[in-house]
Amino acid sequence: MTKTVEAIYENGVFKPISPLYNITEHKKVSLIIKDYHAEKFDILSLASTVYDGLSPKDIEDIEKLAFDRSHFSRD
Repeated sequence: MTKTVEAIYENGVFKPISPLYNITEHKKVSLIIKDYHAEKFDILSLASTVYDGLSPKDIEDIEKLAFDRSHFSRD
């Protein structure tokens, strides 16, 4: 069985946020740790590379399309 469970780490112990069903006391399980705080910084560093390898002309063309609001409304 595979199940994703959110938990908080306190005093050296992972504490589930919601009740666990079908897991008995002292049952051995594997945990995969996903640090949401670190992931936010990974996304920011990735976003900072969005224009890498593009020429100034390419960047200008992309930004012109992105800021063109004339096609956002049917009016």
